Amino acid sequence: MTDSSRRLSVPAHAFNDCYLDCLTAPQRHQLYFGGAGSGKSAFVAARCMLDALCGRSTLVVRQVARTLRFSCYNEISKAITRFGAQEHFRMNRTEMSITCLRSGAQILFAGLDDVEKVKSITPENGVLTDIWVEEATETGQSDIQQLEKRLRGLSRHTKRLTMTFNPVSRGHWIYQRFFGAFADDRTKLVTPDLLILRTTYRHNRFLTADDRRAMEAESDRYFRQVYTLGQWGEMGDAILTRVKTEDLSALFKTADVLRCGLDFGFAKDPCAAVLAHYDRARKRIYILKEFSAHSLTNDLLADRLRAFAPGVPVTCDSSEPKSIAELRRLGVPAYPARKGPDSVLHGIQWLMQHELIVDTRCTQTIRELTQYRWRRDARGNALPIPETGDDHLIDALRYALEGDRLAAYAAAQRR
Repeated sequence: MTDSSRRLSVPAHAFNDCYLDCLTAPQRHQLYFGGAGSGKSAFVAARCMLDALCGRSTLVVRQVARTLRFSCYNEISKAITRFGAQEHFRMNRTEMSITCLRSGAQILFAGLDDVEKVKSITPENGVLTDIWVEEATETGQSDIQQLEKRLRGLSRHTKRLTMTFNPVSRGHWIYQRFFGAFADDRTKLVTPDLLILRTTYRHNRFLTADDRRAMEAESDRYFRQVYTLGQWGEMGDAILTRVKTEDLSALFKTADVLRCGLDFGFAKDPCAAVLAHYDRARKRIYILKEFSAHSLTNDLLADRLRAFAPGVPVTCDSSEPKSIAELRRLGVPAYPARKGPDSVLHGIQWLMQHELIVDTRCTQTIRELTQYRWRRDARGNALPIPETGDDHLIDALRYALEGDRLAAYAAAQRR
């Protein structure tokens, strides 16, 4: 195509059949969910590009900004190339923006880890008509509510909030808010305001035979349920089953005693911290704040902790005494966890006796808590050993409440 006034031809076979009638779907809330490899993100990326040609401006968000460059931005860039539309777009990878030269519409990118910046984002021309939330189960309900407020202003286009995600747990707020009328055996729900489409790798004809075999070979029951079959996760092996999410901003202002725990990390694993309040009488643990970050030197970590939990004693992973000493030198009241034999298992068992109420903004903690599972042996039997890896904030929570756990144990011994 050399003449920019000519129409861009979009062949139907460029899309998986299940998504064709969603290209122009008008519903304000659109949820594309299901298994891995189903093509849902690639579809929405291509639709963003076509929407821009039609004058629609889209804000693309994920929970963490740095993940956008190598996911959604690349997907949309590939769609532009695949459709031979490069001459119609100006790509700015530095500023993370894509501008359509035909319509003036833009595709902008932002992370919800700095929600204040998101509030001020606006296209050069007109208003935002669309927001795409990738990996939406990583987000909190309050973040989505803030995003919905960005869809305002005069436009000839309908406003749409689109979410793409894997269905990790029925305890997630997305399930509770949107899936009341969506039966487990359904693949699609359409109402005037809501569109839900469930897809799996079987709907994606662009996968290779090797891709399909890998999906079908998944043996872990939970991962097969969620990522192969695209069904909402039933956490049969879940360790912590009494997890709720609430807006705890009011409690944060009034809680008298706070606990802070820190799990050290640097390159491969992040350092992670939680701020919690313990209601001993009601056996409730409130998780009020979280942070998780890679590559923080101890001076930067100290700055974060002073702002995160000012004046609150920080119970740290005792495996790094030098780091604890340096944090103390930098003004953080840091102390080592006492741990002891089987401290991980004892800490988990103590947490299991409580109701865990997590602020909706603590999305990474919610994910860890709801996906924390017992390990299984070769025969599929559950072992009294937790799966490790994605449990840094849980470790920080155990450290934060270690004093309460040990005090409860001592009191029980005196009875």
